[in-house]
Amino acid sequence: MSKLGFIGLGIMGKPMAGHLIAAGHELFLNSIPDVPADLIEAGGTACATARDVAEAADIIFIMVPDTPHVEAVLFGENGVAEGLSAGKIVVDHSSISPIATKEFASRINELGCEYLDGPVSGGEIGAKNATLSIMCGGSEETFATLKPLLDLMGGNITLVGGNGDGQTCKVANQIIVALNIEAVGEALLFASKAGADPAKVREALMGGFASSKILEIHGDRMVKRTFDPGFRIELHQKDLNLALSNARQMGLSLPNTATAQELFNACAAHGGSAWDHSAMVKALEMLGNHEIA
Repeated sequence: MSKLGFIGLGIMGKPMAGHLIAAGHELFLNSIPDVPADLIEAGGTACATARDVAEAADIIFIMVPDTPHVEAVLFGENGVAEGLSAGKIVVDHSSISPIATKEFASRINELGCEYLDGPVSGGEIGAKNATLSIMCGGSEETFATLKPLLDLMGGNITLVGGNGDGQTCKVANQIIVALNIEAVGEALLFASKAGADPAKVREALMGGFASSKILEIHGDRMVKRTFDPGFRIELHQKDLNLALSNARQMGLSLPNTATAQELFNACAAHGGSAWDHSAMVKALEMLGNHEIA
């Protein structure tokens, strides 16, 4: 069994760390504001700082919201970098900038350590059920070392390429997810406005070519009006900002991604930054002056 560290024990990180503890690994934990008590009761050890985690563990997993948070965890005062020694591995499961990821990896490599970016998809349900898709960027040797641990947290684990390529894949994933949420929202709104039962329409569509995870899970949320996260709109906004800013740098136009972002912006303007991202449909409902019911 390995000595592992996990930093960032929120909606996603907590169940991911729980799977590692359940498999018998020794876990050193750090989170803001506190390490969840049930992880300590399960056998985890709370650490005061990220540095303490890095000193105690051979492999350090990170799951925090955004690029600045990862940078602070890695290189801030009492950060991971201060506690590393040669041969250790840092794994970042956060969804952040691919460009920044390459820089972070280079700085960790200079300390004699390996780095894998491994952003995830599958949301809270995937984290709890250990069925996450994990998109990895790093060396083949590092990936092979980590694969048995990643298997404890996910069901579809792919080495996409070198450092930063995992994050690029995650940005692509978030484009697809946002556009599918928008499509499902429009379809159910159309059906409801036309007088059909949106729950029955969703059920019928689940058996055809329009079937998808978004229709299955988020379509159900739209019909039942259950918009507690889940995955917060503000986090999806962050991911689409990465998509649109990088697209500008590459000279690409992503018109539908921009539309999806504006719909998220409208939700945020109405106090919905912390709604689940399936609540994008609320912006469509406002435009159409009709609520799915």
